This record gives sequence, C-alpha cells and structure tokens, in this order.
Amino acid sequence: MTITQPDLSIFQTLESEVRSYCRGWPTVFDRARGSYMYDEDGHAFLDFFAGAGSLNYGHNNPVLKRALLDYLERDGVTHGLDMSTTAKRAFLETFQEVVLRPRGLDHKVMFPGPTGTNAVEAALKLARKVKGRESIVSFTNAFHGMSLGSLAVTGNAFKRAGAGVPLVHGTPMPFDNYLDGKVEDFLWFERLLQDSGSGLNRPAAVIVETVQGEGGINVARAEWLRALADLCKRQDMLLIVDDIQMGCGRTGGFFSFEEAGITPDIITVSKSISGYGLPMALTLFRPELDVWEPGEHNGTFRGNNPAFVTAAATLNTYWADGQMEKQTLARGEQVEAALRAIAAEHREEVADVRGRGLVWGMEFHDKARAGSVASRAFELGLLIETSGPESEVVKLLPALTISPEELDEGLRILARAVRETA
Repeated sequence: MTITQPDLSIFQTLESEVRSYCRGWPTVFDRARGSYMYDEDGHAFLDFFAGAGSLNYGHNNPVLKRALLDYLERDGVTHGLDMSTTAKRAFLETFQEVVLRPRGLDHKVMFPGPTGTNAVEAALKLARKVKGRESIVSFTNAFHGMSLGSLAVTGNAFKRAGAGVPLVHGTPMPFDNYLDGKVEDFLWFERLLQDSGSGLNRPAAVIVETVQGEGGINVARAEWLRALADLCKRQDMLLIVDDIQMGCGRTGGFFSFEEAGITPDIITVSKSISGYGLPMALTLFRPELDVWEPGEHNGTFRGNNPAFVTAAATLNTYWADGQMEKQTLARGEQVEAALRAIAAEHREEVADVRGRGLVWGMEFHDKARAGSVASRAFELGLLIETSGPESEVVKLLPALTISPEELDEGLRILARAVRETA
C-alpha cells in the first residue's frame, strides 16, 4: 500500500502533544464499517484495535446504527442526567434479563459517568465508604485509568508520573506468575495481612483485571482468581473486578471472570457496553453495598441516552442466545494457532504468545521490535497497537464480529510484518 503524506498540519500545530495513537497511524481517517477503517484517500485498513476494545461489534454496526437513528429521528431524549427515561428503562430491563439474571447476579447498576476511569473511581470510593478504610490493593502491571484514584492503583510508572502529586492509599501486590511460579500464590500478601508489624493498613478492597490489557496481555489463571476471591472473603476485603476492557465478551463470556466461577462484590464495565463506541460506563455492586446518599457521586453525562439505546440493541442482538461466546472462543483458537505459527518461525525473537478469547499478545525479546512490527503492519494495511510496561507486546483486539476470512487476512499481514522487521 502506498500512502501519500496527508496534511496533518492542523493536528500538529493546534492539538496538544499528548496525542498518541495518531502518531503510529499517520493518516486522516474518514469513515469506517465493520472491521475496516478508510482514510480520506480511500485506503482500507483492517482494524485489529477496535477502539481499544470499545468497538467489539465493529464500526457502524448496521443493526445498532438503525436503532440509534430511529431513536434520534423521533426526538428521543439525548441528555438526561440521571432522570428516568424510556431509553434507560429499556436498557436496565434488557441488562437484567439478558446479562444479570442468567448469571445469577443481583448487583445494583450505577451510572457513574461516561468513561472507564469514572467507573473505577466510583468503585474505589464505594469500597472505602462501605468498609471505612482507605487502603486499596492492586497488582503489578495493572492499568485502571488516568484520573488520580485510578492512577493510584495503576502500575505503569510513566502514567503514574503524569499525576504530578503523590498517589496514595494504594498498595501493589504480585499479579499471577509475576514471580515465575517460584513463590506460592498470595504468600506475601497474606503474610502482610496477618502481621501487625507489616506496615500494610487493612485494605478496604482489592482491584484486579482478569487479563491485563495495557499491562501486556497478562492472563490470570482461573485458580489464581478463585484463590484471590477466597482470600478477600476470609480477610474482609471487597473484590473489585475491573472488566472495562475485558468485559462485554472480549474473553468469551460476557464477563471475563465467569470462567473462574467467582462473583465479585463490585464490577466496573465500560468500553463496549454501549456497543457503538458511545461513551458509557457502569459500576455494578452487591445490593447490600448500596450505601450511597442521593447525589453523593454523580456526573453530568451519566445519562447518555443514545448509548442506552445502542446498548440495549447490542444485548438483544448478540447476547440473548449464547452464540457470541462460542463464536469468540472459536475465533480465539484461530488467532492462537496463527500466532504460535509465527512464534515457531521466529523462535529466537518471540518471547511469548498469550491471551484469551479475542485478546492476544505477542511479546518480543527485543522490546523495540513490537513497535517496529506495528509500524510495518500499518504500512501494509493493518491497525495494531502495542502494550506492556515497555511496549514490548504486539496486542490484538479485533472486533468480536470479525469474519474468519478477515481474521486470516489480518494474521497474514501480521506474519509478514514480523518477517519484514527481522
């Protein structure tokens, strides 16, 4: 693919230096449909990024778009704060019927604000309010958001440094396999909890991702998650599962913790909950934890009614019959086989291949290699990103609705990009 140099001057002169994704993909995108994005010159790019996991059902999904257009054309409420609306009622009824009840969950639903970090901040605040304690335990290489509370439980040094103030009341513990299996799971954590001289204030809660997306596609074993849930119960700590990127079917089940058979006290959901890329987030929690006073935590844009419309349509279309989970797991096997073939071809260069469902990562010994692969993939018409503390992992997040043929096409491009950056 030959990409002519686009006019990026307005972005370079007026937009802040904080911009990031556009630096790796130096073109101007104009439209998108399904698993493809198109720049203003008409070049097609197969999207293995999916809005950082916000577009699990592809770009401009026609079923969701129709529901949204019908709602807007009849002058449905767009902005509603936390007022009761027909769109919110339809979403809540559908979410309860399609997601919560079939999984035996009786969690209350809170709309904390439109982004993932809003959901995390609400979860941390609620845990502290319920338990009357300040400390929160998180895990090495965790990522939970960019606001101050979320950064305090995030591991990435670069992102933490951007806070500009001390990040307090958060304590990191080793994530699954962080110590290469040489130390018994939670030995250090439980010893600190039991020792009055350890210096660890008793935590209100533990927050965990079942798969660390930004941290490098680090996959927690089901038995590790079960042991964590048991530890939280025994030590009177709430368990928060951050399912912002790995929920909404990314790993197979609607919630990523389903495979482990655990029931978190608090769950954060965002990214693909609206189905269409519209901002929306949820904080879910056990009914007995609902100790909020009216207005104690709120936000102007927590009533994004167009997002409620597309979210309800998404659940009815993709989650009412159980087929989406089976399809995602099958597509995941397709990705795993291709990545392991690439790793076998480049066994001296590829350090590891890991993932679940339709989130996969390929780690390179040469940490700069992942960025080179992503750049070459862009030139060949594939959008992929990197993750990990040193951006050493090529990260694959295709839409759950991607076809086997599109998946094969992207995996072939990836294999070529790895080969051509050797």
